[in-house]
Amino acid sequence: MRPLQSRNCQIKMVYDYYASGAEDQWTLAENRNAFSRILYRFRPRILIDVTNIDMTTTILGFKISMPIMIAPTAMQKMAHPEGEYATARAASAAGTIMTLSSWAISSAEEVASTGPGIRFLSSMHTRTGMANDSGLASYVAGQIDRSLSWKDVAWLQTITSLPILVKGVITAEDARLVVQHGADGSIVSNHRARQLDYVPATIMALEEVVKAAQGRIPVFLDGGVRRGTDVFKSLALRFLFGFLWY
Repeated sequence: MRPLQSRNCQIKMVYDYYASGAEDQWTLAENRNAFSRILYRFRPRILIDVTNIDMTTTILGFKISMPIMIAPTAMQKMAHPEGEYATARAASAAGTIMTLSSWAISSAEEVASTGPGIRFLSSMHTRTGMANDSGLASYVAGQIDRSLSWKDVAWLQTITSLPILVKGVITAEDARLVVQHGADGSIVSNHRARQLDYVPATIMALEEVVKAAQGRIPVFLDGGVRRGTDVFKSLALRFLFGFLWY
């Protein structure tokens, strides 16, 4: 992650929250470094009429302007007073999808009030109540339901007709379980290396997951994407969409 320049992010705790990863932060760096090691030799053609370029695509029935969406990012108002409101407006103006984090400071209703647009919701089981100490990391860890399992995918299917994507898939075994449990897609993600260090970079796990899915569900990528050539490399690996993270 590039250094944050906003004056609102000068408080060390806030900066550390946005910039850091788990343990030695090897995977945090690897998410980015792995893209630079994919040395495709691009072969651009010349004298092609590019007056009209169409990058639109369809994701789960929604047409968007380009194969890039905005992944869930927690507590955005710690970085800027507008927080999730500004992100929602920007996504709408760009014609793409914003995903609202489970740890967003703004509610889904508040984000929806910013105007029209397609929004996804990142959801996970949480507990109620507050932690005994004041540490943000301890509080967040204490809110996660440790009994979360594949049975909860089935439970979600009983309470909503909306598409369900399973995030955090980096192995073929889990990719096959996503299909087996009837989810609508999988997101190749290591949660920006915040949870566990020394796991594969997402772009390195992509091929394994795509092959295991066997075209039965769409596969998405989250982590390490910084520029258009990263999306292009992902597409070249027979990937459908690149999530934009930070």
